[in-house]
Amino acid sequence: MKKITAFLVALAIVTPLLSQNDSIPAPDLAIEAPEIQEAPEAPAAPDMAFETPDKTKVTVGKNEIFIIEGNGDTTKVQLGKKGMSIVEGEDGYKIDIVEMDEDEKESEKIEESKKDHKKFKPHFAGFEVGLNNFLNPDYTLHTGTFMNLNTAKSWNYNLNFLEYGIGLGTSYVGIVSGMGLEWSNYVFDANNSIEEDLNGDIISRPEPFPGISKSKLSMTYLNAPLLLEFQIPAGKKRVHISAGLIGGVKLGSKTKIKYLDGGKQKEVRKDDFSLAPLRYGATFRIGYRAIDIFANYYFSPLFGETASPELHPFSIGLNLASF
Repeated sequence: MKKITAFLVALAIVTPLLSQNDSIPAPDLAIEAPEIQEAPEAPAAPDMAFETPDKTKVTVGKNEIFIIEGNGDTTKVQLGKKGMSIVEGEDGYKIDIVEMDEDEKESEKIEESKKDHKKFKPHFAGFEVGLNNFLNPDYTLHTGTFMNLNTAKSWNYNLNFLEYGIGLGTSYVGIVSGMGLEWSNYVFDANNSIEEDLNGDIISRPEPFPGISKSKLSMTYLNAPLLLEFQIPAGKKRVHISAGLIGGVKLGSKTKIKYLDGGKQKEVRKDDFSLAPLRYGATFRIGYRAIDIFANYYFSPLFGETASPELHPFSIGLNLASF
């Protein structure tokens, strides 16, 4: 009974409160905000580009400012000109700080290589070996007992130690020059040698020896060519063909005689033998890969303009080693 009475009293107190209107005005807490001015328009962001997933590259404008590149166990990170290489191995990570300028230098080398490929490359320098002989003024081969040569033993050696090339706007055509030394040996076929008479002419030397086993005339020239060279593509290589003029300055000359007189004997006589101090002629060259052939013919006589006999030397041979 006491519980019921307590319940009724509580109900009587609560009911009037629930029936009241919640109209109690709340205090005015609103505060007028100050007027906000519009901020100036921000400048447009530069063009940026990103690449994923194997390679992350951040490009601002035309400059690459940040690159992360993964390749297997190696990760490369580049920030501007500096870079870091991270390599994962069995013993942990190896970190190297590298200069990215090295990559740029390597790229520059590649570009220079491409430019070099476009440059004209001459073909003159090298070591050449050939055979000598003479032509008469009517371009017939010289024969006879006097000054007749054993061509198989008359060797010609050329050491062309300098070459220069100027391309004519392309790598396929150019002007070629250079410098080289020539050692020419003219081995006489018969048992004879030569000497110079009082008039400057070359005559057969009387044989003062019991038996001559070898007799030759040797001379040394400093040569310089002026060539026009063409290069024709043939597969990955080129056939090079050149022709032009060649001139020379005589540096020395001598005769050598080997004979038998109670044993093997040798006589060497140094003289100018009325040889032309300056000479000029034509040269032709053709080559492909390791094969190079040359041919020289001299318009100027061997013994000068006034001496006799009038003989014009020529040589044909191979370039054994190019420089």
